[in-house]
Amino acid sequence: MLVSLIAALDESNGIGLQGTLPWSLPDDMRQFRQLTMQHHVIMGRKTYESIGRALPGRIMLIVTHQPDYHAPNCSVSPSLEAALKQACDAGEKETFIIGGQSIYDQALSLADRLYLTRVHARLEADAFFPMLNLSNWRLVDSVTHAADEKHAYAFTFEVLERVAS
Repeated sequence: MLVSLIAALDESNGIGLQGTLPWSLPDDMRQFRQLTMQHHVIMGRKTYESIGRALPGRIMLIVTHQPDYHAPNCSVSPSLEAALKQACDAGEKETFIIGGQSIYDQALSLADRLYLTRVHARLEADAFFPMLNLSNWRLVDSVTHAADEKHAYAFTFEVLERVAS
C-alpha cells in the first residue's frame, strides 16, 4: 500500500491558522477531492473537527488518543500505525494522510509519495508542514496555476516520490 501525504502549504510551510486554511483555492480543493475520492483518508482529531463532517466518497480514519471519541460515519484509531493497518487490511492501494501538523510529523518518515500544493505567498499560520529533506524525494510532476479571479494566490501542484535508499 502506498502511503501518501497531501497538503497545501505556503512559502513558510504554513498549513493552517486557528483550525482553518489561510487561503481559498478552489482548484486545489478540486484536486484534493479527485485524488482522495474512494480512498482511505487519515487525519488527526483537530483536522476532523475543523472539517466538521465526514467527507463523502472516502473512508475516513480519525487518529486520537481519546478512547471514547466518536465521529459519525468515520472510524477512530488510537494511533497512526493502527489507522494505516486498518486501511491496509481493507485492501487499500493508496492511503492519504491529510493532516494536521502532528499527523504529518508522524507520517513523513512512512510516506512513499507527497502531493503538495505550494502556495506562492507567505501567510500567517500557526500549524506547519514538516521541513523536507529534498534529497530524499524526486519531483515527478509539477503544474503551476496563476492567481486569477477565483484564486488570490498563484500555486503549484507538485507530486514527489521517495527516492529509494
